[in-house]
Amino acid sequence: MLFPKRTYFKNYIFTIDEHVYEPSEDTFLIAEKMTVSKDDVVLDMGTGCGILAVLAAKKTKKVVAIDINPQAIKYAKKNAEINGVRTQIDHRIGDLFQSIKKTEFFSLILFNSPYLPSEPYEEKSLIGKAWAGGPNGRQVIDRFIADAPKFLVAGGRILLVQSSLSNISRTLEKFNEMNLMASVIAQVKVPFEIIALIEARLN
Repeated sequence: MLFPKRTYFKNYIFTIDEHVYEPSEDTFLIAEKMTVSKDDVVLDMGTGCGILAVLAAKKTKKVVAIDINPQAIKYAKKNAEINGVRTQIDHRIGDLFQSIKKTEFFSLILFNSPYLPSEPYEEKSLIGKAWAGGPNGRQVIDRFIADAPKFLVAGGRILLVQSSLSNISRTLEKFNEMNLMASVIAQVKVPFEIIALIEARLN
């Protein structure tokens, strides 16, 4: 496969290379179902090529896009430029909430999480970090849930994508433990697993 390559969503164009996660069923599930208002302050966690950040920036002017992968941020910036929203998105490199200030709060947090059970070596590459979730697939998900509520405004929402291979019921339980009401709002069946979109709202 030649890189960089182009991928498309509706009328939008995105470029990626072999070190950046290519949008797939999980990306498109959240892209199709997310709702963003002009007053939302949006955090796109694990932005990858920036597709969700771009879609959010078309509807609101305050978007922060984060990825642990510097190559992903490079392409996310390019894709924001291509799609005319570069000035509306603040791109940052960081591990989950590492690059977020304690005084920053969001009304919507998006996360297509690394959710597949994996071996330690699979997490070492840049592209592997996009999908490798540790022995039970929950390594990153659990860290995210533990910190995400600290950065939500009252009534704020989280949209999290994960697989049935990484225990969806446990995610709902952990959100509830953090005082968020959570439920599965959409899902798609793919070979060997179900990809679920979970919405969690701060009480």
